[in-house]
Amino acid sequence: MPSFDIVSEVDKQEIRNAVDQLNKEVSTRFDFKGSDARAEQTDYELYLYADDEFKLGQVMDILMTKFTKREIDVRCLEKGQTEKISGNKVKQKVTVKTGVESDLAKKIIKLVKDSKLKVQASIQGEVVRVTGAKRDILQEAIQLVKGSITELPLQFRNFRD
Repeated sequence: MPSFDIVSEVDKQEIRNAVDQLNKEVSTRFDFKGSDARAEQTDYELYLYADDEFKLGQVMDILMTKFTKREIDVRCLEKGQTEKISGNKVKQKVTVKTGVESDLAKKIIKLVKDSKLKVQASIQGEVVRVTGAKRDILQEAIQLVKGSITELPLQFRNFRD
């Protein structure tokens, strides 16, 4: 039976490259001269450091610009709370969301079932698998999900006949 998977993935190497570019730009910009503004990465978690809230906002803007240039969708970024470290220095955790969360997976399955297309959708871990009798119906399902789900960037993989 023809099928495809709905996933949400972000390339970890591209994230690392964007963070490296951000740190390079911050070190050369005049408005950050003498500042301790930087970004650090651990897997899919980023930590942004700056001297104050305003500079933290600027670092976040640079990060979004670098992500966009590297073709990483910024909708996958989830900002955490801003924490004070020492004095005026602040830190913010930014999580890069990967995988289709169960709430969103249930929403996709409900959307597919309510559309009356002759396809079945099932949750398999962080992936939603959609199967159907014909390729054309699966392509209609892809267009339906693309048009309806906007809160997270989705990719459609493993399209099999």
